Amino acid sequence: MCAPLRDPVEAINSHLRRAGHAVHCTWIPALGDLGDALTQLNPEMLICQPQVEGELSAVAAVRNQLAPQVPLIALLEEADESAIAGAIAVGARDAVTLARPDRLRAVIERELRSFRLERALNTTLQSARDYRKQLETVLQRSNDAIAQVQEGIVVGANASWLDVFGFARDGQVIGQPLMDLFEETSHTALKGALVACLQGRWTDHVLRADGRRADGTMLPLEFVLSQGEFDGEPCVRLIVPARKRDEHELANELADSVRRDPATGLHYRRPLLETIGARIMTPARGGVRYLALLRLDKFATLEKEVGALASDQLLVEFAGMLREHVSATDLAGHFSGTAFLVLLERGNERDVETWAEQFVARIAKHVFHVGTKTLGATCSIGLGVVPHGNPNLDDAIQDAVDACRRARHQGGGRVATLDRADNDSRVQAYDQIWVKHIKAALMENRFRLVQQPVASLRGDDPQMFDVLVRMLDHQKKEVLPADFMAAAERNDLLRNIDRWVVGAALSFAAQRRPGCLFVRLARDSLLDPSFPDWLDGQRRATNADPVRVCFQATEEIAASHVRQIKTLADAFKARGFRFAIERFGGGRDPKGLLEAMPIDFIKIDGALVQGLAGDVELQQQVRALVDAATKRGIETIAERVEDANTMAVLWQLGVQFIQGYFVNAPEDVHI
Repeated sequence: MCAPLRDPVEAINSHLRRAGHAVHCTWIPALGDLGDALTQLNPEMLICQPQVEGELSAVAAVRNQLAPQVPLIALLEEADESAIAGAIAVGARDAVTLARPDRLRAVIERELRSFRLERALNTTLQSARDYRKQLETVLQRSNDAIAQVQEGIVVGANASWLDVFGFARDGQVIGQPLMDLFEETSHTALKGALVACLQGRWTDHVLRADGRRADGTMLPLEFVLSQGEFDGEPCVRLIVPARKRDEHELANELADSVRRDPATGLHYRRPLLETIGARIMTPARGGVRYLALLRLDKFATLEKEVGALASDQLLVEFAGMLREHVSATDLAGHFSGTAFLVLLERGNERDVETWAEQFVARIAKHVFHVGTKTLGATCSIGLGVVPHGNPNLDDAIQDAVDACRRARHQGGGRVATLDRADNDSRVQAYDQIWVKHIKAALMENRFRLVQQPVASLRGDDPQMFDVLVRMLDHQKKEVLPADFMAAAERNDLLRNIDRWVVGAALSFAAQRRPGCLFVRLARDSLLDPSFPDWLDGQRRATNADPVRVCFQATEEIAASHVRQIKTLADAFKARGFRFAIERFGGGRDPKGLLEAMPIDFIKIDGALVQGLAGDVELQQQVRALVDAATKRGIETIAERVEDANTMAVLWQLGVQFIQGYFVNAPEDVHI
């Protein structure tokens, strides 16, 4: 009971005990103690005796956040119809007085009975759902490989699981740590998925891991996780689905196999170019498209050292590493001679460059085994942009070829992107067209917002969204930012676009009242001293609650203009808005930024998130960023999460929120 004095507590205890109820009323003298009481005492009812206006609302808010199912009763001096209605309006179930003990007892008995019935019903329904799900899983996957795990130890495994891992008897598996069955690079993702599943926060996501068979060979696996019970205790079931192939699937596999080199598993040249050509003619879901051309450096020297025949094995090993490095949506294959070509679809240019740099570094560290010899090698990668509008495959390939040639001429072991100067006639013509389109779209209000949900790894729904902008052409077709933002930046139009986006976001926040909208600002807006005053006018015009909007700047801009960005962040905070740093973690001193300015969120750079699941060093780097932010009360969001393995790793590293196409594609905003 939340009350300033103990007397009402004793009175209510006496009334209920005389009526035969075995109750115990606990006195909570101050609102600040209520949160701990709700989480530690597990109460069945909360009775509040408000002393000042608004206190009942404050108690209801704490209850709603921590124990929304617990009924709240208001204890008042007088409880007429008006007072009862007022109490119910702010979240109480009813209002009572000590002057009417019969009504007080009846209301409490009614609410206790309702609460206990609802709790029992929910427990029964959950048990029924869990049992049905477990039964269906076992029945539907009776031929699947299944292992049961408790506290990281395998406590059960069926015959199919033993067959998959090459064990003769279950005694070789049961009682052993699960991690002994998997390569070390898979451990972090697997641990995160096990914890999430045990807490009921893992749905039907497919996890990928490299298993280790009894003979020491590696086995790539895909499996699902489900909650279960073993010897009366909770466990996690790992299920490797049995492969069921129909004739149609088999025909597709056969057709695909003739398009691929059996030695490397990558596409032959002609099927590769046909597939890439078809892909780039379909609209991209967002982000950028690049072609990457990859070559081993000084291959003639390597071939001379190991011989012509053995050099083929060197290329096969190189291609195998490439196949492991690409994502499921990338298209990769043999292009010509010793060159390989990949179509990459990523969130932005930096993601593409990071993918290429990581592969170059991986090759540099790798020791190739060719016959009885071991040797090191480097590779060069050239990147060419595939434009969204009217893409020309030949031009993009030539750009990648020229960029790769430049990287090799600079000494190899590096990444190069074809860099066209702003005074290039092609860029000038490009800008002339887009500047007209952008100005017309601003005048005719042909921009629109899309929102991408930000999901919580803690199980709740934060109602947070990242705001993105799209432009509509005269035929109402969507134009992605990658098509027009570069031209807008070169021609000083980003500030105009930002102000349209901010105005639309504030209107959306006022009407739909989301938990938080993340609105990114370009450099021109962030360094514009008039922006806060302009923002004041927009806030008054829309009547938006500022706490529902979080403005964000990139780490690169924040680190280059610390004083100006801190001043702006302070201005945002003074007005009630929130502030975030995005693309965080790749700069010279990211932790220094955490100390330099007021930050509510950091968004861990998608370039770091790419490849996180299999890179232990990268995981340690991200964990250090998360720990530094957590110590300062800053919440963490991982950008551009694309698969379940990455989500599981982020869970294990302590990241609180994620966003990306794995969570959801951007959706239209309707204002």
